Amino acid sequence: MKKKIMITKKSKHEIKLMAAAGSIVAEVLEVMRDVVKPGITTLELDTIAERIIKENKAIPAFKGYRGFPATICASVNEQVVHGIPNEHTVLKNGDVLSVDVGVVYRGLIGDAAITIPVGDISAEVSKLLEETNAALYDAIEKAVAGNDLREVSGAIEDRAKKFGYGIVKQYGGHGVGRSLHEDPFIFNYRTEAPGPILKSGYVIAIEPMFNLGTGDVHELDDSWTVVTNDNKYSAHFEHTILITDDKPEILTIKS
Repeated sequence: MKKKIMITKKSKHEIKLMAAAGSIVAEVLEVMRDVVKPGITTLELDTIAERIIKENKAIPAFKGYRGFPATICASVNEQVVHGIPNEHTVLKNGDVLSVDVGVVYRGLIGDAAITIPVGDISAEVSKLLEETNAALYDAIEKAVAGNDLREVSGAIEDRAKKFGYGIVKQYGGHGVGRSLHEDPFIFNYRTEAPGPILKSGYVIAIEPMFNLGTGDVHELDDSWTVVTNDNKYSAHFEHTILITDDKPEILTIKS
């Protein structure tokens, strides 16, 4: 039996709180961009992120979620998503680091991710980051009331195909609000079946993940970290978006 999709519209009050949560997320990611450099550990980054979140009277959304042990997901190079920060992972020149951050503020959630270059990276990897981020904004442009969700997913796929990147199909975006993962699931590729029609008041997290090689991935023995099957680099960008009758509103920006 096909699962019924249950998408909830957010009230003006809920949207206000989600924007506040998103502003904190944006602050964390802004600081991550500044402090990521060769020699720093992912555990140090996690400590910094948790301090910022708590200083803003908020709660890390990821810590304890289904047993996840940290505040941020810190995924290095071939790690796509859900990398666990630790004292042994020391960033080095030429790495890339995907940082995913979720914040709960007064019961509502903001969620975003960026992939950050560590020192000097190759032109090929720099292009991967640039185009994955561009795919996010392609998808955001399609996230308006009245559009089929497939148009959002299709915009991501079109960008990946244009540059020959592998699309991660096992993971994708999602609704967000009082729970970290709500309906609908957002594929990073165009599906055959019609998706739900977007309505004003929906809030979704769009998160393209592109790989330099194959789109195929697998989970490591830690039951969290997802890596590319061919060990080639991956990139991941995400924003929380409010659907409106006009243009989409990005909630994970500094207010």
